[in-house]
Amino acid sequence: MISFFKTQSQNIIAVQSGSALSLEDINKLNWLFGDAQLLDATEINEHFVGPRREMITPWSTSAVEITQNMGIEGILRIEEYFATDPSCEHDPMLQRVYEQLNQTVFDIDVEPEPIYLIDDIAAYNQQEGLALSQDEIDYLDGVSVKMNRKLTDGEVFGFSQVNSEHCRHKIFNGTFIIDEEEKEGLRIETISTKGELDEFEQLNIEEALQWVFGKKFKHCIFYSTCFFHRTINTSYQRFP
Repeated sequence: MISFFKTQSQNIIAVQSGSALSLEDINKLNWLFGDAQLLDATEINEHFVGPRREMITPWSTSAVEITQNMGIEGILRIEEYFATDPSCEHDPMLQRVYEQLNQTVFDIDVEPEPIYLIDDIAAYNQQEGLALSQDEIDYLDGVSVKMNRKLTDGEVFGFSQVNSEHCRHKIFNGTFIIDEEEKEGLRIETISTKGELDEFEQLNIEEALQWVFGKKFKHCIFYSTCFFHRTINTSYQRFP
C-alpha cells in the first residue's frame, strides 16, 4: 500500500509499505519528514512532477535505509512529488508529470522488448552511438564468429559500457592538443597493475574532495527540502 504525507512546503511524499503503518511508525515518519502530516486519502487529484516510476531514485534508497535504522519495518520505497502545472519544465529522462497520485504510482506495466540479434555491429554502433572503436568492433565480430551466432543487442550494448573509457581506463598516454598547442601535465601515464590503478583512483578521489571542500558549498545547495535537513544525522541520533 502507499501512504501520502504532505510536507510543510506542500510537497507530497509517497511511502510504499508491505502493510498498513502503525501509529508509532506514522509518528516517526511525521518527524522524519519535517512535521509532514499523513493524508487520509488513497489518491490525490492534482498535478505533480516527480521521479519516473521505472526508476527508484538514490534519494529513495537512502530514505528507506534511514527508516530501517529507525526501527520502521516494511518500507519498500519513498519518493517526493512537487505540485505543479501540466506545462512545467522538467527532466523527461528522470521525471514525469503526474495528473494524479494513487495506489498505482509505482506500478510498471511495460513489457520487455524482444531480444534483437545484431546483423552489422558497425552499423549498430553508429545507430546507437555506442562509441566502439574499430578494434572493438573487430573483436566483437570475432566473438560472433567463434560462438557461431549473432550477438544480441544487450551483449553489444553491455560490452560498450563495461569496456568504456570511464570504467576500464583503456586509453592512456594520450596527447592533449588545445588550440593547436600540445599541453603538458594532462597526460595519464600507463597503468599496468591493479596497485597502480588503485593509487591513481585514490589520488583522483583526494583531489576531488579537496576541490569540493575548497569551494565551501552551503548545505542548502545539495539538500533543497527539509527531508534531508532532518535526516542527515539520523545515523547518529536515536529517535526521541
